[in-house]
Amino acid sequence: MKTLLDCKKACRVKVLKLNAARELKQRLISFGIMKEAEIEVLEHAPGKKTIEVKVGKMRIALRDQEAELIEVEKL
Repeated sequence: MKTLLDCKKACRVKVLKLNAARELKQRLISFGIMKEAEIEVLEHAPGKKTIEVKVGKMRIALRDQEAELIEVEKL
């Protein structure tokens, strides 16, 4: 299964599943990252330690461990 961390810059994806623990899952949902949400990858930080994504009109930086827990499919 492809994760958000696997996506390249300018890739647009749809969230299939969040594999995070309850607390992290709630935080992601509060940012709009939930099942069926569309996400655009804006940038990977050097060394892939963080990833910048756009959800709706909001820009969010996620740690690589968090991005790896988000299963996606390409649009």
